Amino acid sequence: MLSWLPENISTYGGDIDSLMYHIYYITGVWFLLTYGVIIVFLLRYRRQEGQKAAYVRGDSLTQASWLLVPLLIVLALDLWIDFQGSEVWAKIKIDAPSSDLLVGVTGKQFNWEIAYPGPDGKLGTADDLEMENELHVPVNKVVHVILRSKDVIHSFFLPNLRLKQDVMPGRTIEAWFEATKPGRYPLPCAELCGFGHSGMEGSLIVHSLDEYEKWVQKNWPNKP
Repeated sequence: MLSWLPENISTYGGDIDSLMYHIYYITGVWFLLTYGVIIVFLLRYRRQEGQKAAYVRGDSLTQASWLLVPLLIVLALDLWIDFQGSEVWAKIKIDAPSSDLLVGVTGKQFNWEIAYPGPDGKLGTADDLEMENELHVPVNKVVHVILRSKDVIHSFFLPNLRLKQDVMPGRTIEAWFEATKPGRYPLPCAELCGFGHSGMEGSLIVHSLDEYEKWVQKNWPNKP
């Protein structure tokens, strides 16, 4: 039912997709049940000759149960989704693994500025390797991303990795991912950031280990 989602190439993408499946099916079943009851009531209690309408106060326990029972069911389902989601949140946001590669990504109207630290191992210094709109990473390696904005709110979005993180001006925000399949994948901005927002499109290029080493030797000879 969720085949319209882009291909997942992330180590934690399956956990996010599983959570989406749960929410999708729960809301779908609840939608059909609710509208099924409405249709039954429309047919069963439609206006008929000789049948008077009843004034229902809703102050008896039997009548109130039509609200209380669905309320308890929805509450239980919501708490169950929250419990499942907290495990996924902890895996992505709290228990991040140690990184194999550090990258700085800065959003600006209307490009992504990508920076790799030079021999000093620090971002924002003169020996950084800098480029625009292309994020090159090796496959099956943990990439630690430092996100910043130069102007307005942007949103760093890697749909194939199920990663979407708002980038706020004046703040430094961290994220991580591990891509499992080589290829070129979209890196758009997912936050309306001005008149050129639709053109703020970058690419994530996931290399095999050999191809990544070749790219490093060509573009980043002083890699620490």
